[in-house]
Amino acid sequence: MDVRAEEVTAILKNELAGFQAQMEMVNVGTVLQVGDGIARVYGLSGAMAGELLEFPGGVMGMVFNLEEDSVGVILLGPDEQIEEGAQVRTTGRIAETKVGPEVFGRVMTPLGEPLDGKGPIAATKTRNLEIKAPGVMARQPVRQPLATGLKVIDSMFPIGRGQRELIIGDRQIGKTALAIDTIINQKNEGVKCIYVAIGQKLSTVRRIAATLEEFGALEYTCIVAASASDPAAVQYIAPYAGCTIGEDVRDDGGHALIVYDDLSKHAVAYREVSLLLRRPPGREAFPGDIFNLHSRLLERAARMSAELGGGSLTALPVIETQEGDFSAYIPTNIISITDGQIYVEPDLFYSGIRPAVNVGLSVSRVGSAAQTKMMKKVAGRLKLDLASYRDYAAFAQFASDLDAQTKAILARGDRMMQLLIQDQYAPMHVVDIVIAIFAGTRGYLDDIAVDDIRKVAEEIVAYVHENAKDLVARMDQVRDLTDADIDELGKTIDAYKAGRQG
Repeated sequence: MDVRAEEVTAILKNELAGFQAQMEMVNVGTVLQVGDGIARVYGLSGAMAGELLEFPGGVMGMVFNLEEDSVGVILLGPDEQIEEGAQVRTTGRIAETKVGPEVFGRVMTPLGEPLDGKGPIAATKTRNLEIKAPGVMARQPVRQPLATGLKVIDSMFPIGRGQRELIIGDRQIGKTALAIDTIINQKNEGVKCIYVAIGQKLSTVRRIAATLEEFGALEYTCIVAASASDPAAVQYIAPYAGCTIGEDVRDDGGHALIVYDDLSKHAVAYREVSLLLRRPPGREAFPGDIFNLHSRLLERAARMSAELGGGSLTALPVIETQEGDFSAYIPTNIISITDGQIYVEPDLFYSGIRPAVNVGLSVSRVGSAAQTKMMKKVAGRLKLDLASYRDYAAFAQFASDLDAQTKAILARGDRMMQLLIQDQYAPMHVVDIVIAIFAGTRGYLDDIAVDDIRKVAEEIVAYVHENAKDLVARMDQVRDLTDADIDELGKTIDAYKAGRQG
């Protein structure tokens, strides 16, 4: 082949014209120690707190401790392929996860990797796991209700959009069920949901995903899973990843609900990595910043001001107690951070009262500010009446002779407790809850046998829907009850009872 010198020169000139000298500065360190899900790395003088590092085999780590001559790193994957002396590279990226509409309907790891077998998550937008919580001036008061569909909660412990309401109780007595029912109830409410599973079995996560899909709730829900088999570091970052996804919805002017299930395991995971990296232990061996760990997470729940879009992020953290120990370290920490708690009691659960919410120890510090006017009118005294009923019931166990007033209080209380029982995965519309509570608090169920209360209440709700359609439509639209509406509702229930007796 005959190639002339001019052609070679032209080709070389063309190649040289497109050449750009680029020098990439990479901070490289050396592994000093590795094991138990942590590593100590020497030589990363430019590493940032929370920065992602790349280890051999593609394993990622996150900078946790910045020390004088080394960096403490928590590993987000297996450490079998990492050896002492191995090279570690900085990435220049603070720990982040995928956000956006594409993550909803999916089950994913805290770093955005799919766990549901549906292929890669197509989201292109990412956000840092940790950012500063909105300040006071960026927020507005919590006034808009976030309906759970649960009679016992919506009537007495209302949750508002932007609130932080703790769900607390012993294991296996319905805490997660409360959260899942609340997610299912957001189906037509325009609220995106994030469920963060921390330290649970993958089989449990799959069952929850299947339940949400069965009830049509998975399409607006993102499940962030850090299972019991994952490293403690992954369990530690999981709630921050879920919060970041919710904040993306909130900052776009939307409404999001996030469930942290549960923060007890999160605290244990944080304690593990902290002690391995020689952070000094304090009470119950937790490091001194354990309060800050959860406060900086939960403070990110907020209802933003109108100038910032008016979006909201509502948090439902879950805490597991040991033998009902309400005053342990982590429970009292989170109670002091949140805006109220729903206490799930074992004795109620095992006696068949489900949801097993203890009326005396549960509270919502936002309260009626986040409750519809019609619910206030029918359920105003319900919490006080049920709390006094529990006191009377405890006293009645030791009394042989009771006066008529005490008997009436106990009879009404027995019926109201039955009325508040609700099947799992069966959240109710707010209008139906108001009708049922109205029937109970106004005495329409006082002459009904206790065992028939739930059946009769369902029949009353159906009867009102059938025979007072205009009233139901007005209640749904206005979310209030006038005196005329109350009279009409009472007459409709009277008509039902007359037909039932006839």
